[in-house]
Amino acid sequence: MIKFSLNCDNGHDFEAWFRDSGDYETQRKRGLLECPTCGSSHVSKGLMAPNVTTAAKREEVAVAIGHAMQREVVEKMRAMAREVRKSGEDVGTRFPEEARKIHYGESDPRGIYGKATPDEVSSLLDEGVEILPLPDLPEDLN
Repeated sequence: MIKFSLNCDNGHDFEAWFRDSGDYETQRKRGLLECPTCGSSHVSKGLMAPNVTTAAKREEVAVAIGHAMQREVVEKMRAMAREVRKSGEDVGTRFPEEARKIHYGESDPRGIYGKATPDEVSSLLDEGVEILPLPDLPEDLN
C-alpha cells in the first residue's frame, strides 16, 4: 500500500491510499479520484515522500479501515433507530397484529415499531407486509 498527498484544483489537500503508484495513475486517468471537500475530479499528487507500507502493516491498515467502517455503520443504524422511535408509535408485543391491520387496511397507516419473534417476522414477510427490523445496538444489550 502507498499513501499519497493529493490536492485538487480548488486548493484542497487530502491523503489517499493506493495499492501502488500504477493504481493511482489508473484511477486518475479514469476520473475516479475526487476531492472529499468539494468533489472536484481535477486531482493531482502533492509534494511529499510516499508512505509505503510493508506486508505486516497492510493487515493493520485493513483492520483500522474495518473498525472505522463498522463505527460508521453502527452510527447510521443508531440514527435510523432514533428516527423511527421519534416518529413512530411503540406498539410493543402487538407489533405483528398492528402491522397486519395497517397492511390490510383495517387500521390507519402510521409508523409503528415494537417486538416480534423470528417466526412472526417470517410470517409477516411471507404475507407481503413491509417491515424492517430495527438493529440490536450495543447499548440496547446493556
